[in-house]
Amino acid sequence: MGRHGWNSGARRWRLTALLGVGVAALALVVTLLNTLPGNGASTEGTTRDGDKVHGSPTVTPDATNPEVGWGFTHTQYSADEGAAAAVKRVEGRLADAGGLPQIQHIMGWGADNPEPVEGRYDFEAMDRRIDFVRASGSTPVVTLCCAPDWMKGGKAGVDHTNWSQAALETAPEPEHFEDFAALAVTVAKRYPDVRHFIVWNEFKGFWNDAEARWDHEGYTRLYNLVYKALKKVNPDIMVGGPYLVMDSVDPRAAEASTAVRGAWGALDQRTVDAFGYWNEHKAGADFVVVDGSSYTRDDELLPDEFTATDKFTAVSQWVRKQTGDLPLWWAEYYVEPADGNDDRKDWSEARRVAVQATGMMALAKGGTTSAFYWNPEEEQGTDCAGCLWTPTETARGGEKLPMYDLLSRFGREFRPGTGYSKVSVDNADVRVLATDKAVLAVNTLDRQTSAKIDGRKVELQAYEVKWLKR
Repeated sequence: MGRHGWNSGARRWRLTALLGVGVAALALVVTLLNTLPGNGASTEGTTRDGDKVHGSPTVTPDATNPEVGWGFTHTQYSADEGAAAAVKRVEGRLADAGGLPQIQHIMGWGADNPEPVEGRYDFEAMDRRIDFVRASGSTPVVTLCCAPDWMKGGKAGVDHTNWSQAALETAPEPEHFEDFAALAVTVAKRYPDVRHFIVWNEFKGFWNDAEARWDHEGYTRLYNLVYKALKKVNPDIMVGGPYLVMDSVDPRAAEASTAVRGAWGALDQRTVDAFGYWNEHKAGADFVVVDGSSYTRDDELLPDEFTATDKFTAVSQWVRKQTGDLPLWWAEYYVEPADGNDDRKDWSEARRVAVQATGMMALAKGGTTSAFYWNPEEEQGTDCAGCLWTPTETARGGEKLPMYDLLSRFGREFRPGTGYSKVSVDNADVRVLATDKAVLAVNTLDRQTSAKIDGRKVELQAYEVKWLKR
């Protein structure tokens, strides 16, 4: 370096000054490039090519079928992250089971803000989830919810995403409905192997305060824009809605519907009205989506936690009748009331699995062919109430739990198109569902009992879920 004159202090100063000016100028250019798209909003970590195909799309098990079967929804924590051995353990187990359909939302529940600034995208977390579904040999389903802040009155920018529940559950403003449909198109182009899309989640933000009812007109307008936009991307893409909560109330309540009711309660008439409006004015649908719980809006299990699941049968039958037997999906279904933190940890795991099994049986009896268990994964630890597997934080994680055994076996035995068979049982405390090859039996009592099933005496422990061959 000496022969180039770098020993001169004056030259070193001039070079440093020149470098400093250059760096400052470069920083200014980078800053301008990063802020111009969003009027000063940060775009750090985003890209413009959101619609560029990600990874290696796969041929999914149900790419052409509007009925995908029994699966689960990814929530904030899932098996796409953690120790590599644990992640591989879950991926392998799912693949060995033939895959389980899996829902991932585009924002929230494990996914980052997909478009923090208009035209700038961040799909890193979403990519990881889709990669996990692909690696597990399963069918990916995308729920198109929620919306970037700039579409709903908030600030643009990667550092301005408001993750509060109130903000997340705010619907796009009507003037941004087309922007949301454009985002849906971007997602569809990025993941061409995703053929099943659900529009929005539980009518979040679509409530008419003035009339104390659902804003079914607003939701249906958004739905129709998204439906048409996705069909232009690929006519084979399948779209469903309205993902409306099938709220039930005490039959004596003023808002109780006379259309659908039973010992479990009655549907809220405002829900019936909203569903009817969407059903009449929708641009089209390849499947119909609802969600809900067996308990009432006031967390009442009428008359008990097992009989309350009869609601799933009644509502499923009613929905199919309204839609002309469109394939029916339950995007979420709950049998255990949550606490103030939306946790469900009060029951023993045996009781939880037994009621869950009874609920799934009730859905199937009503004609449901696709349903998704809301998987409440924890980030760490070994105790995980209702989870499908243990947290994947450590290499020993990802071990299956009782709920996984139920879900995977149920999905295998009762696939879409399954023909159900009658089965004799002499004990009213034992619930059964059967095909010509298998019987699922559930003891609804917290004590041992026995029953003659299919002419055979079967002993069942408290809350036992037992599979029998025929």
